[in-house]
Amino acid sequence: MNLVEFLNQIWTQILQVTAIFVTPDWSFLISLLPVIILLGLVGPFLTGLMLGTGAYLATKPRTKVAFEEGPRLAEIGPGGEPVFPVGLPHCRRDALIFASGTLRCDRCRDELAVICPMCGLGRSALIDTCSNCGLVLKVKTRAVAVRTTAGPKPGGAAAA
Repeated sequence: MNLVEFLNQIWTQILQVTAIFVTPDWSFLISLLPVIILLGLVGPFLTGLMLGTGAYLATKPRTKVAFEEGPRLAEIGPGGEPVFPVGLPHCRRDALIFASGTLRCDRCRDELAVICPMCGLGRSALIDTCSNCGLVLKVKTRAVAVRTTAGPKPGGAAAA
């Protein structure tokens, strides 16, 4: 075998390998078209949807809350007297506001008082009916109260 035949044989093999890529089997490629569309269009869309949802869930604004446990001090009004919220048991001696369902003060062991939400009359937390207006206010134990740690943004909604 001489050098020219050897080079012709190598060249023929190169052309045969190139022919596979240059003149493909079109029926096979057409049968792959749904897979190519699925991987090329639907796949990136679903990936973007998942990444976008994950990014939103990771960065969405959350309310900062603090769990209130036990009694809390009542706010002081302009006259220097404690201001008690209506419907919650409170101790007038210690100026403490207790969770709903509490009947006695933890510090002084006095009976707690409740302000009627309808008429504003104060009464003992042991009595569930207001003697003035007849409102039945059963003070029941409820879940832990949650209060936001920060108020609204400065300027309110108008600043947005």
